[in-house]
Amino acid sequence: MRFASLAAAAIVVLAAPFAAQAAEVTPLVTADWVKANVGNENVVILDIRDKVAETDLGELPYIANAVVAPYATAGWRTEVDGVPGQIPPVEQIAALIGSLGIDGDDHVVIVPWGTDSSEFGGATRVYWTFKYLGHDAVSILDGGWRQYDAVGGERVAAAVTPVAAEFPYSVRDELRATTDDVVAALANGTKLVDGRPEEQFLGQSKSPVVRIEGTIPGAQNLPHSKFYSADYASFAQPETVAALTQSVGLGSDEKNIVFCNTGHWASIAWFALHEVGGNKNTAMYDGSMAEWAADPARPIQ
Repeated sequence: MRFASLAAAAIVVLAAPFAAQAAEVTPLVTADWVKANVGNENVVILDIRDKVAETDLGELPYIANAVVAPYATAGWRTEVDGVPGQIPPVEQIAALIGSLGIDGDDHVVIVPWGTDSSEFGGATRVYWTFKYLGHDAVSILDGGWRQYDAVGGERVAAAVTPVAAEFPYSVRDELRATTDDVVAALANGTKLVDGRPEEQFLGQSKSPVVRIEGTIPGAQNLPHSKFYSADYASFAQPETVAALTQSVGLGSDEKNIVFCNTGHWASIAWFALHEVGGNKNTAMYDGSMAEWAADPARPIQ
């Protein structure tokens, strides 16, 4: 990552040290890990917290050396063909990432508030975006700001000012399911996992962006809240993910597609199954119920 305040000579990135570091990248990192690595020139602390200025954090509301790109306003998601919450065109999202000073050699650590599973979903959605674009050196701070603050992490008055970089990408289509993929899944029996709350899965309520109550026929329900503890600010451990997977009859490496309303809550389930649980046959339906239910001809259960 490049910062405006750094001299040109200090910007040089040595490939060998980072190569050693990249091998140690894990889906989740601890607050203590962040404290120990905030000064590493190849670690980018990506603060996606919304409405920081509206909090009571006073004059020191940021993690040292962090770059800021709020989840709700920076441009991580957009409306595409009338469907809300979609990943923007790849050139556009890559330009956003590059504008944050992130290049192909950086280990990106995403920091949400850590409030609850739904808010933590901003981090899992941005994480999925990096993976979809082919960037493997990405992690999430487990528990987000809550954990960082709890362990006494350094706080500063302002985020850094990045110098734009070139962010390379190589799209991994297998991580993103389309409506056609879901149609095929209904025909061939591929498991569908609904990450919404149970009342939406059962058709007792719905999101305003979805035309009608219900779910995709044959889907199993794994509510996003089961993957994150709001009380302890921590993501589910692999053994918990495995137990939840088994509870809906999904094999540990069985092909499946996760969905929700707009691909936000689904990213939590995707992160749990694909990254924490290790099922590399998990894809996320970006359009989810907002896209599926828009066409009255598509079946709803």
